[in-house]
Amino acid sequence: MTYCQLTPADRYTLSLLRKEGLTPAAIARVLGRNRSTISRELKRNTCALDGAYRYSKAQERTNGRRRRCRQGLHHAPGQYARVEALLAEKWSPEQIAGYLRQQREFRISHETIYRHVWADWRRGGGLYLHLRQSGKQRRKRYKSPGWRGKLGGKRMIGERPAHVQSRRQPGHWEIDTVMGTGEKDCIATVVERKSGYVVIGKLADRTVASLNRRTIWLMRRTMGHFHTITADNGTEFHGYRQIEEATGTTFYFATPHHSWERGTNENTNGLIRQYLPKGQSMSGLSQRECDWIADQLNQRPRKRHDYKTPQEVFYEL
Repeated sequence: MTYCQLTPADRYTLSLLRKEGLTPAAIARVLGRNRSTISRELKRNTCALDGAYRYSKAQERTNGRRRRCRQGLHHAPGQYARVEALLAEKWSPEQIAGYLRQQREFRISHETIYRHVWADWRRGGGLYLHLRQSGKQRRKRYKSPGWRGKLGGKRMIGERPAHVQSRRQPGHWEIDTVMGTGEKDCIATVVERKSGYVVIGKLADRTVASLNRRTIWLMRRTMGHFHTITADNGTEFHGYRQIEEATGTTFYFATPHHSWERGTNENTNGLIRQYLPKGQSMSGLSQRECDWIADQLNQRPRKRHDYKTPQEVFYEL
């Protein structure tokens, strides 16, 4: 007979048959189990005080044993050494887990590898330095409260016209802020979705007043249509109604923690980091330098435009 653990339904039936006075052998025949399986279950989970077998208590004890057995290490030191060697090769935990599974060496999940890395970090180790995002530990973001404040009555991206997503019509933009290090100074980036044309504004700080003043100025000096602008949920955009009234555009907000809904802006910010690397202060940055960086990006040929530049496509539109 193939071994199979008792289910909650089996335990419930066992408790009823036990109350009727059936022997372990008779209960085993009814359940289709080995007699020794029933005997072990009764020995483990029968109450010592009155000798009764109760379904709820038996299931509770079983669950507790299972939880405790998972707390130990499930991989040998040699297996973790293999993982650490691949981490040193700059492999990601997902790559390591998939490769080891494909090669049939052993099975380990990428989450287990991450836990091992951060446990090593707490002990003062340096495994985390091999991770691509080594500067910060990951955290779960789903169902978590926002930390930058909430604003009621916003138009969410689900209300945005469907044709905006297709990029067929010009005049739909995305906006974001990019921070420096050590100072309040930062920049605002506004990107046209169809062409990839970008304008950049220098901000003295990331406040509503600074953001609104510079954004309105950028929009008024740019020769192009502004039908919609999509932003993230930062508090600097909480004064968006002033921008709408001054320019006639309509603001929409992406879903929290869904940066891919503003993919054009996120990609452009990555290109800007070639000129303004992370860790660099923006306190000495001028608007003229921001315009120069924007010109460099707007005159860079893009494959998606058959190697035309964003500037060419923007002015053709």
